[in-house]
Amino acid sequence: MNDADHTILVKIIPPKGRAVYRLQLTRRHLAAIAVAFVVALAGAVAAHTYQLRVAEEHLRALQSLAADQQRKLQTIDRQADALTNQLRSVQRENAEIKRLIGGDRGGRKQHAYVAPPPGDTRARGSDFTSVQARLRRLAAVSNRTSDDARRLQRLALRALNLRRMASIARERLVAAIPSLNPVAGGIAAGFGWRTDPWPEFHKGLDLEADYGTPVHASAAGVVVAAGWDGGYGIKVDIDHGNGYHTWYAHLSRADVAPGQRVLKGQTIALSGSTGESTGPHLHYQVMYAGEAIDPAPFLHGVPAKVLATLPDPAGV
Repeated sequence: MNDADHTILVKIIPPKGRAVYRLQLTRRHLAAIAVAFVVALAGAVAAHTYQLRVAEEHLRALQSLAADQQRKLQTIDRQADALTNQLRSVQRENAEIKRLIGGDRGGRKQHAYVAPPPGDTRARGSDFTSVQARLRRLAAVSNRTSDDARRLQRLALRALNLRRMASIARERLVAAIPSLNPVAGGIAAGFGWRTDPWPEFHKGLDLEADYGTPVHASAAGVVVAAGWDGGYGIKVDIDHGNGYHTWYAHLSRADVAPGQRVLKGQTIALSGSTGESTGPHLHYQVMYAGEAIDPAPFLHGVPAKVLATLPDPAGV
């Protein structure tokens, strides 16, 4: 049997054509066509299988990426919870500072931040859009809180400066009020009427002091006079600039001069027995608004009733 016995003749006649096309196929030709078809089909199947595998790998990669992004979104959402709590804490601190320094006097109120309570992020829906919106809101509130903090910082510094200046002014006022015993001696004769050594109204205190005992200024001030003054003998008069004057009399020597500024506790003279004196001591006299007052309450600090008249730095 030869190929001619298994020849297939195919005639192709176009609908309007005059020519007839003849295609003669042998068994070998058919086998070759079948093999080519099978090879093509196998290639197509292999290509399709490869594409399916690539698509599956891409899908798994996308699923992994989506899961990773979801975890990151949940992490960011939890961080947003922490930032919310921190912002609330800062706002509470700002409110407390504002209360302490009187920052609400201007009528401006602290911005409040209202956010979902911290909890399971899945219950809130941690998609990209919601997390992004939450972060934008946090950023806006953070900016407002920062503005409040900066404003309060300026107010606090101003308040501290004012209170510091008020405190310094108060310290200066206190330093200029008689508040110590000039010779640390006991009282030999008090303030008021007496008959010894002669009847008179004693306008000061006689403080016990040996001859030559250092005499200290009982408050800061400016020396008005330093020298002989009749029955007072050698006397030093200090003006404390607040209505108070202090006199130190019967001195043996004055160590300051008129116009000189002295500090509280500074040595200004030595005790003695000059003028109308019966023995060494210090005559200590306190004048207020031109009138003699009892020096005894001023020997061991500023009297409470005097301190009560001074401005309180805390009220600034």
